[in-house]
Amino acid sequence: MLLKLYRENPNERQIERIVSVLRDGGVIIYPTDGVYAYGCSLHSSKAVDRLKSITGKDKKEFSIMCSDLSNIADYAKIDNADFKILKRNLPGPFTFVMKASSKVPDKVLAKRKTLGIRIADNPITLAIVKALGNPLVTSSVKNRDQYEEYTTDPELLQERWGNVVDIVVDGGPGGIVPTTLVDLTDDEPEILREGGGKFQL
Repeated sequence: MLLKLYRENPNERQIERIVSVLRDGGVIIYPTDGVYAYGCSLHSSKAVDRLKSITGKDKKEFSIMCSDLSNIADYAKIDNADFKILKRNLPGPFTFVMKASSKVPDKVLAKRKTLGIRIADNPITLAIVKALGNPLVTSSVKNRDQYEEYTTDPELLQERWGNVVDIVVDGGPGGIVPTTLVDLTDDEPEILREGGGKFQL
């Protein structure tokens, strides 16, 4: 199902429709501030297994999409220095690798002690996560034919993956630049991958 939403004012009824699917163990494709991504509810083990099957990825490669800084504090161990860095850079096209808290389900951690965490600068993304009430487990959508190319056209996403996900959220053309990946697990931040956004210490 292809479902159109507008960044400027995401339709609340449509958001609730998406959230209902997520709460029922559904998997969606949705826009972020970079590339389109797969998403499912953090608290649905069935959906996390589906996401692994759809993406062909190990659970260690998944991140979570949060709604705000307080939401991150529920799922990651944050000190004052980390908080200042997060506040300077989020919402934005960054994934921060952080030490996970005990609130992250074991199914998602897959024996890890760290987790990639995001807050996208996209009103559609934020509306979905806030209405859901917990983070999305997420992974970028990549073109199966050309692995390094990110798919940007929602109608093409629906054509290619509409049979394996429940909803493709059309939020307009997507980007092609992945997030900047920053490790916050040591004393000093380390940029693991350059991507969108300019990192501020």
